[in-house]
Amino acid sequence: MKDKILGILKENDDFVSGELICKEFGITRSAIWKYIKALKEEGYDIQSFTKKGYKLINCPDHLSKPELKPYLKNSNLIKDILYFESIDSTNTYAKKVANDALDGTLVIAEEQTLGKGRFDRTWISPKYKGIWSSIILKPDIDPILVTRITQIAAASVYLAISEQGLSPKIKWPNDIILNGKKIGGILIEMSCEMSQINYIVVGIGLNINLDQEDFPEEVMDKATSLKLEASKNIDRKVILADIIKNFEALYKDFLVSGSISAALEICKVNSSVLGKEIKILHRGTETYATAADLNEDGNLIVTYEDGSIKPLFSGEVSVRGINSYT
Repeated sequence: MKDKILGILKENDDFVSGELICKEFGITRSAIWKYIKALKEEGYDIQSFTKKGYKLINCPDHLSKPELKPYLKNSNLIKDILYFESIDSTNTYAKKVANDALDGTLVIAEEQTLGKGRFDRTWISPKYKGIWSSIILKPDIDPILVTRITQIAAASVYLAISEQGLSPKIKWPNDIILNGKKIGGILIEMSCEMSQINYIVVGIGLNINLDQEDFPEEVMDKATSLKLEASKNIDRKVILADIIKNFEALYKDFLVSGSISAALEICKVNSSVLGKEIKILHRGTETYATAADLNEDGNLIVTYEDGSIKPLFSGEVSVRGINSYT
């Protein structure tokens, strides 16, 4: 009921009378007051006057279903939104519910207490300052093609950040870089049989409005946020909606054709590693090569010092720059 009352306030620029709300939802005035009080406690600025009713003045920077739905109204991808004030990890939760969830379920949290990246690394996820999200997908594709979705997600995030007037880079396979520092990451996990996918979880974590003091000292020289780089607060709902809009378009093309040519071109042109010498970390060993290209599956093609050319597969290696993080 609270969300319904919020909805009717959002639909009206002027005051909405208590009588109208009573008739619309069949509740008492005291019940209205209770729900309005709860909304105010959540950060909604609502004016109330006798004989006028209630007027929504301002909304908090939340990613709850009532806040996100207007931004996703044209999306055919997102079928459900599961919202949490705080959670251990959106990917962890998404995997728990994936079998019963709808294809296109978005799991979103204001805070992660055990956010994770590749190789189970910790991901700092402070409350109300980033996008900590996972999308559950159930495509009818061969499991061998799932690696292509990482490039779709990376291209989608790149485009969304670019629309803010910034120039990010993509560090294969799943890091988003801005001005030489990590600003976000992508974590793809899946459950499948030999030739059938049960579900894919596309985890996207993005530092939006983190301040310098939000970063632990050990990552201050490696991580940043959109706010720090743009010198202004960024609307998280706009960024998330843009990511989903971009992902939906690229993902639809992939499902129809099997190709990720558009996403791949974005990832190639805006790569932070292609054409550079890289250090490859694999099972405790280090080798050196030149990052040469991305193949149609999104695997990194490298040229080794002995002249051999081989693909690297996401999940098997960790690529690092020779003199810096990127």
